[in-house]
Amino acid sequence: MVKQAVEKTPMKLTLDALEVLDAIDKKGSFAAAAAMLHRVPSTITYTMQKLEEDLGFIIFRREGRRSVLTPAGNVLLEQGRDLLIAAEQMIEIAHQANNGWESSLSIALDTTWDVTSFYPIVARFHQLNTGVEINLFEEVMGGSLEALIENRADIVVGGPPPAMPIKGFKFEKLFEINWRFVVARNHPLTKITRPLNEADIEIYPSVIIKDSAKTSTIKNHRVFDKQTKLRVPTMHHKILAIIQGVGVGFLPEHKIQPQIESGEMVCMTLENEAQTSIQYCSWKTTNKGKAMRWFLDKILSTSDREPI
Repeated sequence: MVKQAVEKTPMKLTLDALEVLDAIDKKGSFAAAAAMLHRVPSTITYTMQKLEEDLGFIIFRREGRRSVLTPAGNVLLEQGRDLLIAAEQMIEIAHQANNGWESSLSIALDTTWDVTSFYPIVARFHQLNTGVEINLFEEVMGGSLEALIENRADIVVGGPPPAMPIKGFKFEKLFEINWRFVVARNHPLTKITRPLNEADIEIYPSVIIKDSAKTSTIKNHRVFDKQTKLRVPTMHHKILAIIQGVGVGFLPEHKIQPQIESGEMVCMTLENEAQTSIQYCSWKTTNKGKAMRWFLDKILSTSDREPI
């Protein structure tokens, strides 16, 4: 049996009619709307009459010398304004695409990254007036790579490399982290003058930042097996928890300089110091947009790059 093509009903609502309706409401009369839109009043009247005829309901009713929106007309106006805004945004996005700029760019910042050095880059980008919407969010450990793979992020700043190369993604070295074991200034461990061993540390809770991975295996790093774990949401929470003596833990040296200098936090020497770790910038190679390229150039220009 051959299916017949279903003939589509022509759209009875146009953006032009919505624009006229919006102008009438804003200016208060058909004549003022005509002046605003640089049209003759009869054209405005005809547009509204035609719209009422096409839709099958009254949009304006006469009250003396005034034209007042009906309840149905009010709904049409409110919803129509959303359509007008959406149409303007669609046109702007199309212009951006025509010029090579993406409509938006999502950047995941790993919690180890010093975000204070990133906002000046964003400020410089805004000066270009591209109209590109920038979305920033934080990830932790496995969540950084997962955000890239699952298309939640176009660029990841910081974060570990993959266990093996992944087609369609590129990774370049950004910086190396020196991890320091730290405690609060009045913590009992500060009384021990020799290098600490695992037995010294494991009796105290370890403060760790929860891995933000949603589907991949959750990872814990630099935690001893017998330690009680206190999981916190952000690097800021972890620093506060350790300062207040809630637990102990390892932190990136570059993130705690003020706390070390003020004496709020004490770096302890270990028998087996934590290994350094390398953080990478990663991105999807399929995205060729100008915003992607611009941000990558700025991020990578200040790093000791080491492609993998």
